Amino acid sequence: MDLRVERTRKSIHNAFIQLRSKKPLEKISIKELSELAVINKATFYAHYKDIYDLSDKLEDELITSIIKTVPNPENMISDSANMTTFITTAFTSHKALLYTIFSDSRTGIFIKKLDAALKELIYSYHPQYKDDLEMDIIFTMIIQGTFYACISHPDDDIQEVSRIIGKVNSCLSAHYSKDDK
Repeated sequence: MDLRVERTRKSIHNAFIQLRSKKPLEKISIKELSELAVINKATFYAHYKDIYDLSDKLEDELITSIIKTVPNPENMISDSANMTTFITTAFTSHKALLYTIFSDSRTGIFIKKLDAALKELIYSYHPQYKDDLEMDIIFTMIIQGTFYACISHPDDDIQEVSRIIGKVNSCLSAHYSKDDK
């Protein structure tokens, strides 16, 4: 990619994150963002359709960068405790950026996008589960349950929270193993 294009995108992203940390997405104008990024509005529109397109692309980039850190994705089913550790670690290590990009009207979007991306990864290794409603629900409970249990205990020791959630998730996945069907 052209270095100038990369620099411009980085400037737009930084300006967006700076503005997003102070106000809701709906209150950010292209004019304001362009001034902060030191670009003209036409340059913004050469890269993005609108502020929502920019937000969506940054959300997707963040989810993709989180997913790329999944250790041994082929073992996510057999080792739900490890999946729990991954989700809690990913959440806590990206917490500030997640809270900025996915705040206000975008709050619920993070877990939906993470859920979809993790399931896509799981199904790429285990296609036999793709159309299995029971396994889909189990994955949803593990992924979303881990996230919501984690954010429900912000002042507790994250390693202990992760350990307890992992224990619960292991019981859930063991109870509903494919061998029981």
